[in-house]
Amino acid sequence: MLVGFYYFYKVETHMTQPGVSAQPLSNTLVTIIALCCGLIVANIYYAQPIIELLAPEVGLSSRSASLIVSLTQIGYALGLFFLVPLADLIENKKLMLVTLGVSFLSLVGTALADSPNVMLILCLMIGISSVSVQVLIPLAAHLSSDEKRGQVLGNIMAGLLLGILLARPISSLIADHFGWRAVFYFAAGCMVFIAGVIYFAIPSRQPTHKTTYFKLLKSLKQLMISQPVLRQRSLFQALMFASFSLFWTSVPVVLAREYGLSQSEIALFALVGAAGAVAAPIVGRLADKGYTHQLSLLAKLIAALCFLPSLFELPYGIIVLALTGVFIDFAVQANMVLGQRAVYALEPQSRARLNAIYMTSIFVGGAVGSLIASPLYEAGGWTAIALVAAGMPLISLIGYLLTTKKQSKAVS
Repeated sequence: MLVGFYYFYKVETHMTQPGVSAQPLSNTLVTIIALCCGLIVANIYYAQPIIELLAPEVGLSSRSASLIVSLTQIGYALGLFFLVPLADLIENKKLMLVTLGVSFLSLVGTALADSPNVMLILCLMIGISSVSVQVLIPLAAHLSSDEKRGQVLGNIMAGLLLGILLARPISSLIADHFGWRAVFYFAAGCMVFIAGVIYFAIPSRQPTHKTTYFKLLKSLKQLMISQPVLRQRSLFQALMFASFSLFWTSVPVVLAREYGLSQSEIALFALVGAAGAVAAPIVGRLADKGYTHQLSLLAKLIAALCFLPSLFELPYGIIVLALTGVFIDFAVQANMVLGQRAVYALEPQSRARLNAIYMTSIFVGGAVGSLIASPLYEAGGWTAIALVAAGMPLISLIGYLLTTKKQSKAVS
C-alpha cells in the first residue's frame, strides 16, 4: 500500500533540498519528536498486559495468547524492513502521515474485532503501520550536530521507551474501568492527535538519493555485508530486546495468576518499571564523552544478572520482580542508544536504511521473546522464564567481548 503511495506521488529522488541538517534542533522540537515517538510505539504494547482479558473474548487459547503481541512486533519488523527505507526516497512527513492513517484504521478495527483471525491480522497491521516512529528518529539524527547527536538520540529514545513502558499501565487502567476495546479506541484517538502535531510542527525533509525503491531494498543487503558494526550491534540488541519482551509479556500473567493482582494493580507495577527510561539521556551524554565501550559492557552485564534474584524464594517477591523490571528496562534502553549512536556514525547519508536494519533485528528479537513467553511459562513457570531471559543478554555479552577483542587485535 505504501509502496503504491510512493509511485502515486511520483517522488523523484533528485530532491532539490538536501535534507534539514542546516536547521538547529531546538529543545522544543526534540520534546515534540520524543512525544510522538512514545505515543506511536505504544501501539505495539497496549495488548501486552491485557492478553488474559483479550484472548478469551476473541477465541484464542492461553498457549497462543502471546501471538497477539508477537505478531504486532513481527509486523513492526516487516514495516521497518520494507517501509522505513522509503524515508531515503520520499518526503518524510508524507510517509509518516500515511502510516499514521493506516494505524488509525487498524486500531479502530481491532477495537471492533470478535474473531481470532481478524484480531491477529489487525495486530500485524498495527505493527506494520507503527514504523513512522523510525522515520522520526533518523530525522532527528539529521537535525542534530555530531557532538550533540548522542544526547539528542538519548532524549528521544527516553520518550520512545516511556511510550513502551507507559503503554502497559495505561492499557491496564483503561481495560479495568472501561473494557479492553476502549484501549484501542484511545490509541486511535492518539493517532489523530499525532497526525496534527506532525503536520504542523515537524519539518519536511527531502531525501537526496538518486535511486529506486527496489535498488534501495537491495542496498540493505550490501550494508549488512559491508558494515560489521551494524551486524554485531543488531544481533546484540536483538538478544537484549528478546529478553525484555519475554519479561514484559510473561510478568502480567505471573502477577495475575501467582499474586492475584488486578489490572489496575498490574498497571502500578508497570509504572515502577518505567523508571528505567532515565537510562537513555544519561547514557547518551556519557557516550558523547567517549564511554561507549564501558557502558555497552555494563548494560549487558546488568541485563544478565538482574534475573538471578527472582529465581530464589525471597520475601517480598513482587518487589524483586519490580526491581528486575527496572534493571532490564534500564539495561536494554542503554544498549539501544549506544547501538544507535554507533550505527548512525557509519554512513550519515544512509541513516534511514541503517536504522531499518538495526531496528528490524531488534523487533525480530522482541517478537521471538513474546512468542515463547506463553508456552515457556505454561511449561516451566517463572523459573523457565527467568533462566531464558538471563541467558539472552549473557550471550550478547559474550559475543560483544569476543568481537571487541578480535577488533583490538586487528588494530594492533
